[in-house]
This record gives sequence, structure tokens and C-alpha cells, in this order.
Amino acid sequence: MTTNEQSLTGERADILEFLGKHRYFLRHTARELTDEQARTRSTISELTIGGLIKHVSATEQHWAEFAQGKSEATPPEFTPEMMAQWQDQFRLTEDETLADVLAAYEKVAAATDDLVRTLDLDASYELPAAPWQPPGVFWTVRRVFLHIAAETAQHAGHADIIREAIDGQKTMG
Repeated sequence: MTTNEQSLTGERADILEFLGKHRYFLRHTARELTDEQARTRSTISELTIGGLIKHVSATEQHWAEFAQGKSEATPPEFTPEMMAQWQDQFRLTEDETLADVLAAYEKVAAATDDLVRTLDLDASYELPAAPWQPPGVFWTVRRVFLHIAAETAQHAGHADIIREAIDGQKTMG
């Protein structure tokens, strides 16, 4: 633990603890899985454990960039190619390994943790234009970090259900 982590208190420490707890649960669902198992669809959905970890990592990285004021002014065009790329985010492809996806997630998490320690939590940025929200909606950096934590917790729960269907293992209980 670094000196910065030891002296960190208040809401920043709470955010880091909450993120760390739910990242642990998500990673824990992947323990001792083969790449084949990490690609397994064990429910009716398209979700896999490897894909969920990829998705959470990509989502966290996207929101971390937003928290730094790096946002796309124009929404992307939803082409068939873009939609296929989006769907690949939810599965571990044949050329990917679970170990590589977990390592990439660790790097994203470490970078986000550094931002939690340093960014102005009260700074706010306008959300990019999207069909599902009105224009002029602003989020604080604080809310972005809370959103990342909520996304991580939600998908850790999804991963736990998938894992239990694969081999009976579960994160808790």
C-alpha cells in the first residue's frame, strides 16, 4: 500500500473501497476457469464471464475518459460494423485469453483508482448526445465513479449467475 492510499480518507477512500470490493467479486467469478469456460454461455443470454470482464473494463475506461473531460461531442453512427464490434465486447473471442482480459482489466482499474485519488469530484461534464437521454445533462466526476461502481457490481452479479450455471461455484455463500 502506498503512502497516498494510507492517508486517503473520506469519500475517496469509500469510492476506492467500493470499487475494489466489486472488482474483486467480478474477478473472483473467473477463478480457475479455462478460456473455454470463460467463453461459455450458460444462460439464455449472450453473456459470458470473459465477455463481462471485457465489457466492464471497456465501460470503466470509457467513463474514466469522460471524467477527465475527454468525451465525444458527436455520437457514433450505429453501423452494422459498430454493432458487431459492440457485441464482441460481451464475449471472449477465440484469439483472446481470460488471462489477457484480466490483465487489461487490472490496468484499467489501476488507472481509474489514480483518477479517484486526484480528480476534482465536483467537476462536471455534459453527457454525450444519445437517443436515450435529453441534451444538457451533466454528471459530476463523483457520479461517474459511482456509476462505474454500480456497473461493476451489477455485472459481478451477472457473472456469478453464469459461473454457478457452469460448475456450481459462486462468489458468496
